[in-house]
Amino acid sequence: MSPNLARFPVRDYDLAATLGCGQAFRWDVRAGTWRAVIQGRWVELHQTDGFIFARTALPETDWRWLENYLQLNVDFTAVVRSFPDDVPMRNAVAACRGLRLLRQEPWECLASFILSSTKQIVQIRQIIAALCARHGEPVAVPPGEIEAFAFPTPAQIAARTEAELRDCKMGFRAKYLLQSARVVAGGGLDFATIGLLPLDGARELLLQLPGVGPKIADCVLLFACGFPTAFPVDVWVMKSLRRFYFRNRRVHLARLRDFAAAHFGPNAGYAQQYLFHNLRLSEGKSFLREPHEL
Repeated sequence: MSPNLARFPVRDYDLAATLGCGQAFRWDVRAGTWRAVIQGRWVELHQTDGFIFARTALPETDWRWLENYLQLNVDFTAVVRSFPDDVPMRNAVAACRGLRLLRQEPWECLASFILSSTKQIVQIRQIIAALCARHGEPVAVPPGEIEAFAFPTPAQIAARTEAELRDCKMGFRAKYLLQSARVVAGGGLDFATIGLLPLDGARELLLQLPGVGPKIADCVLLFACGFPTAFPVDVWVMKSLRRFYFRNRRVHLARLRDFAAAHFGPNAGYAQQYLFHNLRLSEGKSFLREPHEL
């Protein structure tokens, strides 16, 4: 096999649901083939006949970066068995089986969710694409492919002005992105240290960043920092919890968080993503039209 091609055997892995469910925002799909830039590498993925096939622009000698990003070695059966045995979770797993969590680069994940505030998914993708094209480094692409760019580092964004960032159509989020980039670039936040802390302590550190609330903090902890019990709550997750567990009663957000922490077990974040995606599938166009932020 060519050194820029690889294939990975998978079971109970739905690549389309995983890349398109709203946990990452840089994937483009054409005819079942997905393209993005991961850790400065252009990569193309597609799934067929029990395999995920990968293509990169440059030769690769070690594919562990992609295996880790896609979380190919996670024991999916054990994850599902850890879910509470109730009707909403059984229905969500049946509807979304194979949906996985990604392990994203922490800075890109943090910045992306700062930019997601009060925006629809299509708008988030547009903002991030503009940010990368204007302020990220170009990366190698195969002949005939459109140009692609790495996600800007904290230092690259910290060197910009708020006006330059606003030109990427991110509005008021530019101030928060710039301030957070300066904190990270200046050593005020170490993602390696965050991974060594208990969940509450890690969350508290992220909440000190400008523009970061509980939902954004929990997204970063779940999708990038390896905290499987982090349980992000946005308007759609809150709607799902109220509908399926509280008979549509107006339950306060704090109680929903306490319920989630107690009910969903050691893989609560995985359970959250299943509830989220199941509601997304059932709501259809209304999900795409409405912002997700509380």
